[in-house]
Amino acid sequence: MDDPRPVYTERRAAREAARRATERRHRRLGNLRLLCVGAAAAVGIGIVGGAGYSAWWVPAPLVVVFLLGVRLDLVEAELARLRRATDFYDRGLARLDGTWAGTGERDDYSAESTESTASGGSTASGESPDSAASASTGHLYAVDLDLFGSGSLFERISAARTRRGMATLAAWLLRPAPPDVVRARQTAVDELTPNLDLREDLAVLGDDTQAAIDTRTLAAWGAAPPAFDSVALLAAGRIASVAGALALAAGVAYLLAAGRSLDLADGVRSFLGWYFVVAVAAVAVFQRRAMATTEAVFKGVSAAARDADLLAGVLARLEDERFRAPRLAELRARLDAGGQSPSRQVRRLNRLADQVDSRRNAFARLLGFFLIWDIHLAHAVERWRLASGPALGGWLETVGEMEALASLAGYRFERPTDTWPELVDGAPRFEAEALAHPLLGAEAVANDIRLAGEPQVLVVSGSNMSGKSTLLRTIGIGAVLAQAGAPVRARRLRMSPLEVGASIRITDSLLDGSSRFHAEITRLHAILTRASESATGEATAAASTGGSARHGDEGTRVPLPVLFLIDECLHGTNSHDRLIGAGAVVEGLVERGAIGLVTTHDLALLRITEALGRRAANVHFRDYLSSGRLRFDYKLRAGAVEKGNALELMRSVGFDI
Repeated sequence: MDDPRPVYTERRAAREAARRATERRHRRLGNLRLLCVGAAAAVGIGIVGGAGYSAWWVPAPLVVVFLLGVRLDLVEAELARLRRATDFYDRGLARLDGTWAGTGERDDYSAESTESTASGGSTASGESPDSAASASTGHLYAVDLDLFGSGSLFERISAARTRRGMATLAAWLLRPAPPDVVRARQTAVDELTPNLDLREDLAVLGDDTQAAIDTRTLAAWGAAPPAFDSVALLAAGRIASVAGALALAAGVAYLLAAGRSLDLADGVRSFLGWYFVVAVAAVAVFQRRAMATTEAVFKGVSAAARDADLLAGVLARLEDERFRAPRLAELRARLDAGGQSPSRQVRRLNRLADQVDSRRNAFARLLGFFLIWDIHLAHAVERWRLASGPALGGWLETVGEMEALASLAGYRFERPTDTWPELVDGAPRFEAEALAHPLLGAEAVANDIRLAGEPQVLVVSGSNMSGKSTLLRTIGIGAVLAQAGAPVRARRLRMSPLEVGASIRITDSLLDGSSRFHAEITRLHAILTRASESATGEATAAASTGGSARHGDEGTRVPLPVLFLIDECLHGTNSHDRLIGAGAVVEGLVERGAIGLVTTHDLALLRITEALGRRAANVHFRDYLSSGRLRFDYKLRAGAVEKGNALELMRSVGFDI
C-alpha cells in the first residue's frame, strides 16, 4: 500500500497550483468584465452627448458583461472547490502529523436515527447513537474509550458529510457486528482504500467542508402524510389563476388606455377596470383561505430540503461509480431502482425549494399573487414528495453506509501498517500481538495480550502512571475497531465476537446525586448483568438449536460474551472491603464466561488470582528511578509487581518524605 504522506503532499501541491492558476483566470475575467462595463457606459454617454452612436451599440457590451458574469460564477465555484480540496489534504497531513484533534466531526451525528439491518445497517429504528453527552449514563464503553468528543476515535475516523453517515459510523463503533458483516465491510473498505478520487470528491462537495445534511428531518418529511391532498382546492386554484391572469391583463390594458397608449372604448375600459377590482378581491380572498395549506407545505420543504444540493451531489458521485465488492455493489444497485436516478430527483427537489425561497422577491410576490402561484408550487412540492419522498429514507441509508465505509477506507489508507483482525467462532478469546493504541503517535509501546480459557482474566498490577489504564483502552479500542470493520494497530489480532464492558473513566455526579463509588458499582453491576444475559442467552439458544446461536438471525441473536476492562476496581472504599468486593466481581464475571482485565496498584488485590487458579494470571508494568526521575517502559510482563511508586513520585516533586 502507498505511503500516504507523499501521496497527500503531491496531490495537495497539484490542487494548490490549480487554485493559483484559477485565481489568475478569475482576475483576468473580472478585469475584462469591468472593461466591458466601462465600454457600455462610454457608449451610453456618447449617445446622450449626441456623438451619433446608434443605440443598438449599447446591448453588445451588456451581453458580454452578462456572459462574463456567468463565466465568473463558474470560475468562482471551481476556485472554491480547489480551496476545499487543498483543505482536505491539509487535514489529512494533520492527521498523519498527529495535530488533528479538534478539527473534525465529534458528536453532531447524535440527532440522526438510522435503521438497523442484519446486513450491517445502523441503529435500530427509533434509536439514536449515544452522543458524548448521553453515552456516559447508558453505554458500557463509549466514554471510557474516548469514542466521541474532541480528540476522539470518531473524530479521527469520520469523513461523513451527512448526519446519516455520521450516525451509521457511530453505530458501528457502539455495537459489534457479526463476523460475516465485518468481513463484508473489510472487503468493501479494501476496494475503497485506493480510491482517493472518490473520497476527495465526496469531501469537497457543497459550500462548506464541515456542512452536514440533517438527513433525519429530510427522511421524516419524505415519509410524512400528505399536507395538500384537496382536489377541490387545486381545481379552485386553477380557476382562480385564470381569473387572476386575466385581471393582470385587464389592469395593464386599463393603464395603457388611460395613458392614451391604447385606444379603447369607454365601456370596454370601464369593464376592464371593474373586472380588475372584482377579480383582485376574489383572488385575495382565495389566497387567504389557501394560505394555511400552502404555508404548511412550504415550511416543511424549507426545513427538510436545506442542503439538498449537497445530497444530490453525493448521490450523483456515487452513481458514477461501479464496484466489485459485494456489499458496495449491493448498495450501488439500490440507487438504480425506481427509474429516474436519485440525484436527478433530489436536484428537482432542490429547484422546488429554491422556488419556494424566491417567493420573497418583490416581483415574484406581485406576479405570484395574480397567478395564484403558491397553490401550483405547493402542489408540485407535494407531488414530488408523494412520488419520491418514500424512497428518501432508503437513499439516505445507502449514502450513510457508503460514507461510513469511505471513512474507514480513509482511515486504512492513512495507516498502511495496520492489519485486518480475524474474527472466529468458539469460546471467548482475545489474542493480540504487538497491539498499540491507534490514537497515540509513533512513541506508542505495543504489547501482546492473550485471553482465553487459561487465562480468562489478567490482573494487571503496577505503579501509578505505569500504563495500566492505557492498556485497557488499547484493548477496548482494538475490539471496537475489529468489530466495526476497521483495521487495528497490531501485528495480529484474533478474537471471538465480544461485547466490551468498561469501568475506566467513572466520575461522581452532583446532578444525579451519585458519588464516584456509587457510579462505579452501578457500572460494575451493569457489566455483570450483561455477562449474565450472555451466559443465560447462549445456554438457551444452544439448547434450542443444538449449538451456538450467537450470530443467527437478528430475531434469535443472543447477547455476546463480555470483554471486561476494569480499572482500579473499587478503589473508592477501604482495603478490606475492596479485596472482598473486587474478588466477588471478578469471580462473578469469570463464572459467567466473561474474559478481561482488572488493574490495581493495591498489592493485596493480587490474591484474586489465587481463588481462580489457572483461569487467572498476574501481569505487571515496571518502573525505575533514573537521575532522580521515575521512568516507565510501558512493557507488560508476567507476574505481579513487587512495589509501588507513590512515595517516589511525591519525592520527585519536592515532598520531604
